[in-house]
Amino acid sequence: MENSLSNGHRFRRIPRQSVAVHPNMDPLLDENLEQWPHLNELVQCYRTDWIKDESKYGHYESSSPSSFQNQIFEGPDTELETEMHLSRARQTKMEDITDDDIPSTSGRQFLGTPFPESYPSKVLKHFGQSPLPAYEPAFDWENEHSMIFGQRIPAAHIMRGLKISVKVLSLSFQAGLVEPFYGTICLYSRERREKLSEDFFFHILPAEMQDVQVASESRGIFFLDAPSASVCLLIQLEKPATEEGGATPSVYSRKEPVHLTEREKQKLQVWSRIMPYRESFAWAIIPLFDNSISATSGGCASPNCPVASTASISGSSSHEVALEPIAKIMLEDKLAHSSGGSVVVEISNLNKVKESYTEDSLQDPKRKVHKPVKGVLRLEIDKLQAGQADLENISESGSVTNDSVDLGDRPTDSTLIKSLSNGADGPHNSKVKLNFHDEKGTPRNGTNPLGNLDFHANDFQAFDFRTTTRNEPFLQLFHCVYVYPLTVSLSRKRNLFIRVELRKDDADIRKQPLEAIFPREPGASLQKWAHTQVAVGARVASYHDEVKVFLPAIWTPQHHLLFTFFHIDLQTKLEAPKPVLIGYASLPLATHAQLRSDICLPIMRELVPHYLQDTNKELLDYLEEGKNVFKLRLRLCSSLYPVNERVRDFFLEYDRHTLRTSAPWGSELLEAINSLKNVDSTALLQFLQPILNMLLHLIANGGETLQVAAFRAMVNILTRVQQESVDDNERNRFLVQYVDYAFDDFGGHQPPVYPGLCTVWGSLARSKAKGYRVGPVYDDVLAMAWFFLELIVKSMALEQTRLLYNTLPLGEDVPPMQLKEGVFRCIMQLYDCLLTEVHERCKKGLSLAKRLNSSLAYFCYDLLSVIEPRQVFELVSLYLDKFSGVCQSVLHDCKLTFLQIICDHDLFVEMPGRDPSDRNYLSSVLIQEIFLTWDHDDLSMRAKHKKPAESMLMGCSSRNALGDGPVSPKYSDRLSPAINNYLSEASRHEPQGGTPENGYLWNRVNSQLSSPSQPYSLREALAQAQSSRVGASAQALRESLHPILRQKLELWEENLSAAVSLQVLEISDKFSMAAAAHNIATDYGKLDCITTLFMSFFSQNQSLAFWEALLPVFFRVFELHGATLMARENDRFLKQAAFHLLRLAIFRNDNIRKRAVIGLKILVRSSFYHFMHTARLRVMLTITLSELMSDVQVTQMKSDGMLEESGEARRLRKSLEEMADDHRSPNLLRECGLPENALISIPERFAENRWSWSDVKSLSESLLMALDACLEHALLASLMSTDRYAAAESFYKLAMAFAPVPDLHIMWLLHLCDAHQEMQSWAEAAQCAVAVAGVVMQALVSRNDGVWSRDHVASLHKICPMVSSDITSEASAAEVEGYGASKLTVDSAVKYLQLANKLFSQAELHHFCASIVELVIPVYKSRRVYGQLAKCHTLLTSIYESILEQESSPIPFTDATYYRVGFYGDRFGRLDRKEYIYREPRDVRLGDIMEKLSHIYESRMDGNHTLHIIPDSRQVRGDELQPGVCYLQITAVDPVMEDEDLGSRRERIFSLTAGGSMRARVFDRFLFDTPFTKNGKTQGGLEDQWKHRTVLQTEGSFPALVNRLLVIKSESLEFSPVENAIGMIETRTAALRNELEEPRSSEGDQLPRLQSLQRILQGSVAVQVNSGVLSVCTAFLSGEPATRLRSQELQQLIAALLEFMAVCKRAIRVHFRLIGEEDQDFHSQLVNGFQSLTAELSHYIPAILSEL
Repeated sequence: MENSLSNGHRFRRIPRQSVAVHPNMDPLLDENLEQWPHLNELVQCYRTDWIKDESKYGHYESSSPSSFQNQIFEGPDTELETEMHLSRARQTKMEDITDDDIPSTSGRQFLGTPFPESYPSKVLKHFGQSPLPAYEPAFDWENEHSMIFGQRIPAAHIMRGLKISVKVLSLSFQAGLVEPFYGTICLYSRERREKLSEDFFFHILPAEMQDVQVASESRGIFFLDAPSASVCLLIQLEKPATEEGGATPSVYSRKEPVHLTEREKQKLQVWSRIMPYRESFAWAIIPLFDNSISATSGGCASPNCPVASTASISGSSSHEVALEPIAKIMLEDKLAHSSGGSVVVEISNLNKVKESYTEDSLQDPKRKVHKPVKGVLRLEIDKLQAGQADLENISESGSVTNDSVDLGDRPTDSTLIKSLSNGADGPHNSKVKLNFHDEKGTPRNGTNPLGNLDFHANDFQAFDFRTTTRNEPFLQLFHCVYVYPLTVSLSRKRNLFIRVELRKDDADIRKQPLEAIFPREPGASLQKWAHTQVAVGARVASYHDEVKVFLPAIWTPQHHLLFTFFHIDLQTKLEAPKPVLIGYASLPLATHAQLRSDICLPIMRELVPHYLQDTNKELLDYLEEGKNVFKLRLRLCSSLYPVNERVRDFFLEYDRHTLRTSAPWGSELLEAINSLKNVDSTALLQFLQPILNMLLHLIANGGETLQVAAFRAMVNILTRVQQESVDDNERNRFLVQYVDYAFDDFGGHQPPVYPGLCTVWGSLARSKAKGYRVGPVYDDVLAMAWFFLELIVKSMALEQTRLLYNTLPLGEDVPPMQLKEGVFRCIMQLYDCLLTEVHERCKKGLSLAKRLNSSLAYFCYDLLSVIEPRQVFELVSLYLDKFSGVCQSVLHDCKLTFLQIICDHDLFVEMPGRDPSDRNYLSSVLIQEIFLTWDHDDLSMRAKHKKPAESMLMGCSSRNALGDGPVSPKYSDRLSPAINNYLSEASRHEPQGGTPENGYLWNRVNSQLSSPSQPYSLREALAQAQSSRVGASAQALRESLHPILRQKLELWEENLSAAVSLQVLEISDKFSMAAAAHNIATDYGKLDCITTLFMSFFSQNQSLAFWEALLPVFFRVFELHGATLMARENDRFLKQAAFHLLRLAIFRNDNIRKRAVIGLKILVRSSFYHFMHTARLRVMLTITLSELMSDVQVTQMKSDGMLEESGEARRLRKSLEEMADDHRSPNLLRECGLPENALISIPERFAENRWSWSDVKSLSESLLMALDACLEHALLASLMSTDRYAAAESFYKLAMAFAPVPDLHIMWLLHLCDAHQEMQSWAEAAQCAVAVAGVVMQALVSRNDGVWSRDHVASLHKICPMVSSDITSEASAAEVEGYGASKLTVDSAVKYLQLANKLFSQAELHHFCASIVELVIPVYKSRRVYGQLAKCHTLLTSIYESILEQESSPIPFTDATYYRVGFYGDRFGRLDRKEYIYREPRDVRLGDIMEKLSHIYESRMDGNHTLHIIPDSRQVRGDELQPGVCYLQITAVDPVMEDEDLGSRRERIFSLTAGGSMRARVFDRFLFDTPFTKNGKTQGGLEDQWKHRTVLQTEGSFPALVNRLLVIKSESLEFSPVENAIGMIETRTAALRNELEEPRSSEGDQLPRLQSLQRILQGSVAVQVNSGVLSVCTAFLSGEPATRLRSQELQQLIAALLEFMAVCKRAIRVHFRLIGEEDQDFHSQLVNGFQSLTAELSHYIPAILSEL
């Protein structure tokens, strides 16, 4: 049975999940319910899944007025397809149209086609349809169907009700949040001064106690019937009870000091951790609705428009102001059908309480009001739609009026119950007091056809207390009591709180209570008890707590609530405060649970066993002299326990009868059944479904007396429900809901209901027919006959499914069931009696007869799907025999209605007759009745009955049954051709006045087109306009049409365009296949016909249907003719195809975009097989991408005025990434109608698979690099003039990205060269010119066209490393139409070499000039241009002289200065946390570049960021950086020679005088030294001074194409103080030795030598305190420092000093030989200084005297 209901064709199970009952309360309900059958029945009734008959209301194909569909012509920025999907979804939701709502005569489910129709992946015979179908209106069966008298429809979708979700975002105080706060939120009626819902609990923890600000992310869901100005949110806050002598709650409301002191914070934090009990803190009332706002809110443009309100929420602390509307949620009729938007409410007028209180006193004008709390509580309030699929709302509130009862008309089952997310919980960061968040544009509006439900697992759905008072059936299980302790009046002040628990009995006071208390923490299990707040220092303690207690299914007199009263000491001690027991109070549930008034109880000092018994009360000792000092209130909410006494009596007698404990005749049960008619309507409606189930159980299984009594009671109940409920429908919605959903015939666990129901009803009908008096009840039976008939059919259908389903082969329908003879005879008798009633009452003109007639017709209609058609024939023939021939008009109306209804069934045509071979009984009857109608003598009768007859005729010939199988033939085709011919002839001879003016059998579709001046037909309108010369031009003709006809014309043109394109595409496909198979001869060698058509397709705007059909054809054409299409002769076609595919790759429509991706992959595949590589295709795509970038807007303006990447660029990036995504490729291919292996399959005539994903990824990365370069260049447009470095890098990236295309590569290199020349960066500009010359030289060498060889290219590579020394064939691949070898000539190379020579000369890099001139000489030699050769050699002479001059200069020549710049800060973008080496002109100092970079980057800082320059060169650590500050670190660095020893401890004296070769001017390594100390001091003596040497490696070498290069590697060395000292001495020694040993060519060179020697000696032997050599001795060779040195270090230091002094002595001698008379005094000073220094050093190194 389970499978049959879940997977069967007829019934569908709709699970019901209880949201009102805690999941852990099952043990309270799963007791032994077998002893209480009524409880078992109630629980099963609420828990059993609903069973829906899918075929009950029929399914009909909706016929549209025309066969045209709106074609979608997408542009790059449009998404019409999605918008049309969303609009249809919204329209469907508003009109309550679903797939099931569209009837089908087959009675089978079918899925509607998506809109627009996508072409299926299977092979189609044709791509399109005829472009000109007819425009005649079709037969509107739904309209005709609705006009049938007594037409039954599912219960109307009543969109009533509203859900409000409340989420606590944050709580903040000016004083600070350092302790946890707790609170409750509920719906509150200000008018009635009572709660409307249970409490939603929340808590907010301080940051120290949790990871996020709000500990709980759950929301409270509250239900409302309708907006009301009196409905408010009541918010009550609690905090840990205040410590005596600690920080009081007044700290949150005081003026000074505003912030908590550190001592207060500490005390509060410590206390809140040890104090588990709470006290009341503050409250607020938030009105949700305001009539004045609603009255002026009619200006919303659409149901989705947000509420435009900026109401402030700051108010005073007075209670009058506190009740002013704070959050206003607009709920007009317009917004009632929309999901609305969320609103963030900031509540700043929290009313702090002075003392504990009850909720009743909140609006008491005499209540004490304290200062307002200086804090803000932020809530997010969202309006959720009560959609028709909202089962939770029905199940929670028990309200069917909040929603529709037709919950099954959905193509899915369990999805109706699952949580549906609408994305309303996004983050809201609002600075205003009240911020409305519109969800327009998000997927939640429109994409969800089931309503905008947003229930999550941790959402709390608050129980609506009005559920228990509504006149509606309970639909869910809830069984609990809400306990509200109010006051405790004692004679002395105490800190009192109450513990509440539920106990099963009072026998053992040590026994644990029941786990039945609802927990405050979300997701927690049921608790044993709950605590109220603490009433601090109160003589009369007041409480506003709500304790929710789940009740056991079976009560006993011993079940009771026990209240325990505790006093808590609020002083700080070494351990947590322990409560002191005060007393107890007990409350038996059986006697008090139903009471709604206040209850007063005394307080017992102690508990004794059996304390509930009256005999033991004398033993108890009471507080306050036994007075009733404890007041509380209860609220019982139960769908198990009826408050009405008569309903309880009926349940009790039902149990006694079921358990066979009553008398055999069940007289008490009869009395209880009869007393049901006196039950008030509210109680009757609330327990309607279980009462009906129990009565049906008695009807099915009871004796005859019980059956009759139960049946009469059931009729009485049904009549009252029909009459007393506010429902104008003939079929009451509560009863429809019961029959269609709730009734499941006891789940198959008991015999079916229909035999007993038919028996008792038939007995009553026969008694009436025999003339017995049956009382007025019989008229009620006839009025409610529809209910019993539908109940009988559903019982039969359920039995049929249960009996036959499991024996069926898979996929077959359930066969019809053969009713037992006795049951069928009973049904026949009942049917005969009811027919007699119809016949007799029709003659009296009673409307009851017509309704009964329709009910009988639907009874037969339903039986056709359940029982044997032969048995249905017996019933139908009985009807037609009674209404045979020409009869009275009213009887004829009934007969036609009967035929209309039953002929609506799929099987009516094949219904058998009396002869077993006759299979067309109903068909022949139908035709006969049509003839009778048309041939009637009375013209008025003919006109009156003509419409129903024609409806049957047209309906039978126009409806098609749809299903998963093949389409069945039209019903008119099943009739004989002769009858069809007769009908077609008869339709031409209509009596006058019987047809509309246009001669059609249907009305015009639109009344606006009924005027004679505006014909209905589009063709007629066009012809009329042309004949009247209105249409002189196409525009005038179009404007002359009626707007509706103009819309039709546009629709026709769209379809014509789409159809023609599809047909041409189909012809192209067939032609290519025929040409490949050589079935036709063609003289198109290049396949011009196909390429021309494809270029036409791509260049014009096409419909979405065309793009969906194009790709398989595109693939087949390249599969068959790839070699021809990829040949150079078709370059133009290939380039255009690549361009348009890239253009389509930026479309917003994903269907088109992903097809463009597959199209690009098809080109790549053809390139693999016909080019063997992707180089040529790479060139094609790079060229087309460059052209596309000039047409596409790659950037867009942000709100802050900055530029960002545009949507087109993002979509193109996504497409290029998907192009190389091998994981998504199979899915994309399948979605586009191609096999999953289409790309990797091997074409015919090829033996191996040449597809390579790595090559495809390389191609994709190349194109993405070009896209990124274009995007970066566009984003820098506004900074080009200020940030020259970024501008140069932008041009450089463009040049690199478009390197596959020499023309584009050269173009961007020349742009870069111009930019450098504007900056006077001559070396970089020269490198650009060299790079351009290299591109040309490479192309010439690769094709052996020129005077250069590979060696010349290699020498150029040494000057500019970017010039590749590898010669490839890609240059030839780059020759595309418009991009070729015309510019790659020897002369152009010479021109750029000469430009490079000029620029290098300006940069004074003469060694590069020499190499470049030597590359020009072979050209002039080959051409024998001797004049130019002479100039070249003259130029070389001057170049070498300049080099010699640079090397002989006493001041070392430097061509540039270098700086390391580090970037730290998010405003730097991609530069963040990166280091660069900048090359600057030699006259740029550190301060200059600091000023320049500060000027560049300060303009990029916004109001939240500042720029700071780090003053030193130490390593930057991330934890030292401050947020909101961007840092620049600028350090001067020295270039490193190739052969330089970086580990040497000597001091660096950078000079290029030795070996100033060309390679010495190319640098890729740089260093800088940083002194530091390890003792924490900023500076220290020589003995503490360490040195940190950092060596940086750049990405490339200088001079480069750009001014700055990225640091890719960083190494560091450390030198100890003694190593620094030794290095310093060795450096001076080496400098002196270099001067002494340097060869001099002539006497003229002696003067410079003497000057430098004097300079070095003066700084070496002059005696100065704490400096030079003497300071080294003092630092390392005296006292304690000398003991710290290792012997090796000591020996090295002494040796260095001895060598230094020896070299100084030698230098003084040389100095004596070089000086003249004028320098004798200076020489004497040097000698004296040397002797003094020697004497001083001898104190530290005694051996120095002997050495010197």
